[in-house]
Amino acid sequence: MTSKQDWIASPSQPLHGELTIPGDKSISHRAVMFAALADGVSRIDGFLEGEDTRATAAIFARLGVRIETPSASRRIVHGVGVDGLKPPAGDLDCGNAGTGMRLLAGLLAGQPFDSVLVGDESLSRRPMRRVTVPLARMGARIDTAEGGLPPLRIHGGQALAGIDHTLEVASAQVKSALLLAGLYARGETVVREPHPTRDYTERMLAAFGVDIEFSPGHARLRGGQRLRATDIEVPADFSSAAFFLVGASIVPGSRLRLRAVGLNPRRTGLLAALRMMGADIAEENHRVHGGEAVADLLVRHAPLRGIEVPEALVPDMIDEFPALFVAAACAEGPTVVRGAAELRVKESDRLAAMATGLRALGLRVDETPDGATLHPGALQGGRIESHGDHRIAMAFAMAAQRAQGEVRIGDVANVATSFPGFDALARGAGCGLAHTP
Repeated sequence: MTSKQDWIASPSQPLHGELTIPGDKSISHRAVMFAALADGVSRIDGFLEGEDTRATAAIFARLGVRIETPSASRRIVHGVGVDGLKPPAGDLDCGNAGTGMRLLAGLLAGQPFDSVLVGDESLSRRPMRRVTVPLARMGARIDTAEGGLPPLRIHGGQALAGIDHTLEVASAQVKSALLLAGLYARGETVVREPHPTRDYTERMLAAFGVDIEFSPGHARLRGGQRLRATDIEVPADFSSAAFFLVGASIVPGSRLRLRAVGLNPRRTGLLAALRMMGADIAEENHRVHGGEAVADLLVRHAPLRGIEVPEALVPDMIDEFPALFVAAACAEGPTVVRGAAELRVKESDRLAAMATGLRALGLRVDETPDGATLHPGALQGGRIESHGDHRIAMAFAMAAQRAQGEVRIGDVANVATSFPGFDALARGAGCGLAHTP
């Protein structure tokens, strides 16, 4: 268990510089998983050295996969093939990684051995029925704690059959779990979504040689396929870049360049929303890494205006809403969010956490079951609880750069799960941010 830590954040000078954001967490998880299942040796560059992704790598090491770390952010994975994983000795600890746990549930459901997935206190409160119920339709046997919560006890040796499944709530994690189970299932697995979600799994499976058909809101693959080793270059994580996009947008005089940021179209809803608000964000040096679009982002301060966030953007920015709320707090006029009920079942209830935190800094926020209306104003100093949620902590670190006094942000240790070194990078760019003594 990570010990609790606090930050003291304070108003900053303009943010300047060129920043290298750590690798994309979602892609890092998948790169290790698929490389482990592949035939041959894969090399991963740009791997996120976060607690979540390291937990996933450690799990595959316990499943019999040899993973070398020649240097920071590099992994060499000696794949064992789809049928080469070994029974683990003891529980498999996902830490704080909801992505890791949900994808592993699908992958391990098709193995010949039993396994148990556990997580930290935060992950142990996150609902898993959304993934265990459709997996059960495929023939999986997964027991949960009361209320569908972790730990997940997965019974091996089950004969899985492909299904044609329509998700009730769009979720890239659930879709990915079903596709991974589909690799071990008889026949075809088809996943349909009410709204398109991130297609990292589909793109990367294709890069590893899997015959998969996919388009926005739809994916189909047949069971029994093998993966072939390939090299992956992980782009910078857009969700991590989001805090600096917002910070530079709201602090007058700021100009930041963020290098090699992943711009998967199912990930960049925040970019569209910020531009609707008047943000000045340019894309330069476009290229493609491992099937993923990448570009440098140049962001300059600009006056923002409140908007009604189009519901069509919500699935493509679900992890970036804490950053959006900070932009909205510094805009001219109210911002309205609807269709974001998913935020209530993330690492924390992010709607409630952001609303409570912004109220503590003097703003009015009207919550609804699936969103909020945020009324901007002058941000005061105060104390914020992050509830152990890394994105809440980083969002308020940026909000404090426009506050009229110091903001103490409680329980920030979990920032290391997704963005190790955030505080040092933020200080280097000009942010006022320090650990408490």
